[in-house]
Amino acid sequence: MQSRMKNPALVLSDALMSLGSFFTSVNRGGHCDELPDIVALRVGQINGCGDCVHTHVQNLREAGESDERVAAVAAWREAPFFTDAERAALELAEEVTRLADRSPDAAPDALPNSVPEELWEQLSGHFDEQQLSALILSIGVTNMFDCHTTGVREPIGASRRRRRP
Repeated sequence: MQSRMKNPALVLSDALMSLGSFFTSVNRGGHCDELPDIVALRVGQINGCGDCVHTHVQNLREAGESDERVAAVAAWREAPFFTDAERAALELAEEVTRLADRSPDAAPDALPNSVPEELWEQLSGHFDEQQLSALILSIGVTNMFDCHTTGVREPIGASRRRRRP
């Protein structure tokens, strides 16, 4: 497959510079280990972004994550390989990535497009405000990358670099 155009972040140099500053801020959010790549892999899987899935699988392997854990991200609910904090982060990634899929009737006492209170309580038990901020922004920027990467049909591996939201 050939890309329709260059990666939009490379075309608009100011955007690329801004993204660099954004990543610096998010990376200061205090997440340890490989949680940002685990979450970004799940977001890429949901969005069908081959390049993002490829990038985050490679990042996780380079970081020493087991093939079992990497392969189980898509089925994290059934896999025994994830901590409670990772499970909460993966659930948040799914909730936020799938906002448009949620029915207003899904939780009658909640806003139709809000994160369920029970999940928020779990997240608050595992992460402080700075870590939660980094996690939410990381999920958002991963969704943004998935949109422009799939929009221009960027081939898998074309932008191979460590993208760590």
